[in-house]
Amino acid sequence: MTLHDNTKTEKPVIKAVPEPEVAEKAVRRKFAAEYKLRIVREADACTRPGQIGALLRSEGIYSSNLASWRRQIKEGLVPRKRGPVARRPDLNARRIAQLEKDNARLAHKLKKAELIIEVQKKVAALLQGLEKEEENS
Repeated sequence: MTLHDNTKTEKPVIKAVPEPEVAEKAVRRKFAAEYKLRIVREADACTRPGQIGALLRSEGIYSSNLASWRRQIKEGLVPRKRGPVARRPDLNARRIAQLEKDNARLAHKLKKAELIIEVQKKVAALLQGLEKEEENS
């Protein structure tokens, strides 16, 4: 290629340099149930020391993944949604909680009423005793 040949000129390749100030957002990996089951079975088949570590390194997974997958398999390998638990108790639970609260309030009120009645009985007995002493004197 000569300097005067314009038909095949090479353009310089410009590579984009990532901005060092902006952190890249990590992408959460998702594993299929079949994959989880296969890895757990392979790990259970390991007999020599270091085989499980080699398996985990070759698959690029952590030992915590293996532990949680074993737990999931015991529970039926049902995926759970991440995040906070929805705060929507059923109507019966809400009604039961309200009735228990009312029951406790009324039990406390009853205890106070019984105490007042007991005091009134003692006061009445004292007054009757005083009346009898006045009649006898």
